[in-house]
Amino acid sequence: MRRTGSPGEAQDLVNSLRKEHNGARHHCSAWVIGDERRYQRGNDDGEPNGTAGAPILEALMKAGTPGGKQDFSDVCVVVIRWSGGTLLGAGGLVSAYSDSVVAALEQARELDAFRTRQRMLKFELAAPIGEAGRWEHQLRSSLITVHGVDYMSRPGLAVLGLAVTDDGESLNTLTSLIAALSGGEAELHSTGDEWLDAPPVS
Repeated sequence: MRRTGSPGEAQDLVNSLRKEHNGARHHCSAWVIGDERRYQRGNDDGEPNGTAGAPILEALMKAGTPGGKQDFSDVCVVVIRWSGGTLLGAGGLVSAYSDSVVAALEQARELDAFRTRQRMLKFELAAPIGEAGRWEHQLRSSLITVHGVDYMSRPGLAVLGLAVTDDGESLNTLTSLIAALSGGEAELHSTGDEWLDAPPVS
């Protein structure tokens, strides 16, 4: 089981494990990737149809994250099997593949390997160079993420890179703070959004 950020990364993982364990008979896999879990795939890799890829994928889809939601994403699982499974029958194969994923997920929980991601709205804010340090301090003190300050690209100004969680309250806090700092003169410029790992809870 490996964190993967795109279907291409997931397929690369499957291919690399197939090469590393080329004596195995089956390299069955599934992945769930992207916000809203938009990319989903299961592969039986030669096992009877629906006995491997589908149960692996179902186990991922049902996995509860530390927040208690079934929103586990950005993961690829490859279950490698060397021996034949004709004695297991279809039901036995389904259970074997599903149980292996559940066991891997339990081990990941024990190792505290889960990470919570959140959508962050990103902005740029131009500040007078003489005020940039104070503004940055006030923003950080208000728990606004400041991910960089550019003093070079605009003469007389420092451009602060900012990010807040994608919810109305955080955005309102940011806009109110900017208005107070600049006397209503400064404007935020949106630079898009990005899914980022949330800071660990202490």
